[in-house]
Amino acid sequence: MKIATWNINGIKARIDTLLTWLKDASPDIACLQEIKCVDESFPSEQFEELGYNVAVHGQKGFNGVALLSKLPFDETAPRLGGDDADEQARYLEAVVSVPSGVVRIANLYLPNGNPADGPKYDYKLAWMDRLKARAAELLTYEEPMVMAGDYNVIPMPDDVYNPAAWVDDALFKPETRAQFRSLLNLGLTDAFRACHDEAHQYTFWDYQAGAWQKNRGLRIDHLLLSPQAADLLRTCEIDTAPRGWEKPSDHVPIWIELSV
Repeated sequence: MKIATWNINGIKARIDTLLTWLKDASPDIACLQEIKCVDESFPSEQFEELGYNVAVHGQKGFNGVALLSKLPFDETAPRLGGDDADEQARYLEAVVSVPSGVVRIANLYLPNGNPADGPKYDYKLAWMDRLKARAAELLTYEEPMVMAGDYNVIPMPDDVYNPAAWVDDALFKPETRAQFRSLLNLGLTDAFRACHDEAHQYTFWDYQAGAWQKNRGLRIDHLLLSPQAADLLRTCEIDTAPRGWEKPSDHVPIWIELSV
């Protein structure tokens, strides 16, 4: 099973790019973030024509997550628990059946948090607390589970082109990185780091200042695996090619293969 995650940075602007990539890469499940549209405006039909089932948790003009799956959804559940007042569309969970049982997918778009410190950073840290609570609950199910998405977290200095330039940024502040480590310490595995130890492998390049051309990137898109999923992990790769296409997202897809 091939599972991919990609912050598409606007489904309307990136629909042709996404369709081209899906036809070529053919993931079984694709987790999309920052679709920037309400559920009714999501172009589901074009993905259904490629054989995908579609689940959407959208928001007008901002945020929004969607799941594309070649397997039928056994269940889907939008929203991250823990704050009934939170109206931002950042989380969508689903379960699919596979020959060995089930696989649970949590598709997330973690808050950016800038400027730090301030209300947006407080929201980011609180959201991470809620995510840890949900992850801890899901781990008790003892099933293959993938928490995939744009985490807006640079885990280590090797995951950014110039660590010194990011020390005060919400993506790299010590509190952010500590929260991410505590998530891993629940028993989750960073799929990319389980397969690669090379420094300076990135999933995001800003549109400004020639970041892509100069390879000034960040690794902020992650697939975290439960122990049961980690046991099934075959490979994890970053597909940098779409960043060089016309009208690209500032993120690129990252994907895993599981032996299910």
